[in-house]
Amino acid sequence: MSEGDKLPFTSHLEELRKRLIICAIAVGIGFVASYVFSKRLFELLMKPLLAAMPPEEKLIYTGLPEAFFTYLKVAFLAGLLMAVPVILYQLWMFIAPGLYDREKRLTLPVVFLSSLFFLGGALFGYFVVFPFGFKFFMGFASDYVRPLPSMKEYLSFSAKLLLAFGVVFELPLFVTFLAKLGIVDVQFLKAKRKYAILLFFVFAAILTPPDVITQAMMAGPLIILYEVSILGAKVFGKKKSKDDIKEPRESAG
Repeated sequence: MSEGDKLPFTSHLEELRKRLIICAIAVGIGFVASYVFSKRLFELLMKPLLAAMPPEEKLIYTGLPEAFFTYLKVAFLAGLLMAVPVILYQLWMFIAPGLYDREKRLTLPVVFLSSLFFLGGALFGYFVVFPFGFKFFMGFASDYVRPLPSMKEYLSFSAKLLLAFGVVFELPLFVTFLAKLGIVDVQFLKAKRKYAILLFFVFAAILTPPDVITQAMMAGPLIILYEVSILGAKVFGKKKSKDDIKEPRESAG
């Protein structure tokens, strides 16, 4: 293979490296800006759990540096959420060279809606799922069993759920984009609905704690989002031309 043949691949790697550097800088700026408020941000993150815990109960930390590193991770998580629009824009710009001009014009709407859906999913997890899930877990406390959640464990648990809900709420936009490219259509989505529902429950079981309530609260919105995806594919999907419709009949004859 000649050097000229390798150039496109190396140029893609260079473009990817540039996009990743921009994403890292955006996350870093968000991290620095968030660290000043990291303690307050963690207090906000704890509110759903504290509301489910007995009065006067608090989170603990079992290692001397645990609180410090927890606040660092909180600042990083906040910086990551703040950088979501930049990350999505860089991802879109990386794949844009392979798209048609009419698809490239969707850049700003797609980035805006992607950011909105991601943050909407994270907020859904915080305001809807967290209160029910934590109340369920606190229900195992008794006169002989006392919950003592640590800062590190709670941050790891809550961050995973927030990011998971943010990602799964991107489903309608992702499916609509595939329909716009002609990769999937409404008939395909309807035919695969039962398999999609099964996958949603498996996906929820992997990402959420092993309790039915939290799993249902992730799988339920996914099913609704799938129906929204079908509607999006119907409205914005690639329309088949008359030649595409006639071709199977001609070949069958």
